[in-house]
Amino acid sequence: MSPTDPRTDEPEVMARLRELLRRILSGSGLLSVFAVLLALLAGGVLIAATDPAVQQAATYFFGRPGDFFVAVGNAVGGAYGALFQGSIVNFRQSDPLLALKPLTDTLTFATPLIAAGLGVALAFRVGLFNIGAQGQMLIAAGFAGWVGSTMQLPWGVHLVLALAAGLVGGALWAGIAGGLKARTGAHEVIVTIMLNYVAFYLLSWTLRTPGLLQAAGSSNPKTAPMESTAVLPLILGDRYNLHAGFPVVIGATALVWWLFNRSALGFKFRAVGENPHAARTAGIGVGRVTIQVMLIAGLLTGLAGAIQVLGTVPTGFTARIDAGIGFEAITVALLGRSRPWGVFAAGVLFGAFKAGGFAMQAAEGVPVEIILVIQSLVVLFIAAPPLVRMIFRLPDPIRKVQSLDRTGPRQLEVS
Repeated sequence: MSPTDPRTDEPEVMARLRELLRRILSGSGLLSVFAVLLALLAGGVLIAATDPAVQQAATYFFGRPGDFFVAVGNAVGGAYGALFQGSIVNFRQSDPLLALKPLTDTLTFATPLIAAGLGVALAFRVGLFNIGAQGQMLIAAGFAGWVGSTMQLPWGVHLVLALAAGLVGGALWAGIAGGLKARTGAHEVIVTIMLNYVAFYLLSWTLRTPGLLQAAGSSNPKTAPMESTAVLPLILGDRYNLHAGFPVVIGATALVWWLFNRSALGFKFRAVGENPHAARTAGIGVGRVTIQVMLIAGLLTGLAGAIQVLGTVPTGFTARIDAGIGFEAITVALLGRSRPWGVFAAGVLFGAFKAGGFAMQAAEGVPVEIILVIQSLVVLFIAAPPLVRMIFRLPDPIRKVQSLDRTGPRQLEVS
């Protein structure tokens, strides 16, 4: 074998390294990382612009410009430092175990985000836009909350039954959209958005109706607390909020990865997602796949709703139990490129934003809405890959095509 590459006259190892580097730089994973960095930079500009010390230093910028840049550094550094300490490690805590409590808070916030993000991402991979995660979570919360607050069952059995009820509720609600899409061609975006409203007002009605979800003897639209036998147990003790829902979503992530990459059903999903017309020609029932995908997506978003009820707020809930997670799940799915472990990482990142955002507001006085702006900017940059590639001078994805010239077949690289 020749020690050099005849096309480039470079050593074979160097040619492979260059090809590997090009694939990394043009890959979607690195693009997501840079999108987050750009969002953080833009968020830093907003933090500096809203800081009183920066505003004061700006009034005499031309006289003492150094004061302005010091104020900007203090504002942005202090805010993001508080964000880190509120979401990863609190260096001010003398107890090393309690110093890691912010990380457990991050994972707690991330748990329902990951589950709902998986439900949205699964539909995205098959070419369906599941914008109904909010409604699916609300119906799942109603099902799980009714089982968890009204039934008297042994520990273990009660928890499993409440979780199963949430899964069934989410699957049924998503199945409505899937069935309408498969049987009538109704657009799933419109159907799922409208079902969000139906779910919200339906849950609100049950919370105001005695004998359904409203707590007995109460006039408030809120359920009774969940029975202790139906609450997700804390896995690190009472000093931490992390509950058993987190290992459950790890298992769900692994299961979705296996479904897509190792199962025959996943092969059908990928085929329909790539080209539904070709899949239909190959004998795959596209309508049946549509219903199956929406049912599984509903199971995952239903898991998020059940976790909210049984783990995050077991003291009872209102119609706002979804806490915006249904729409944030769309961002998580986009940032994770609709890949199971990518969604998992994106969910942890957004969980860190949630946990650290409150600390940033308390310690530095930065409006917590800045975190929402950063999340929105992440979506903006994810939706504009050419802009991110232009800013960081990343190469475009390379594909090889066959071309014929006078000397015969030749491999051409085109962007």
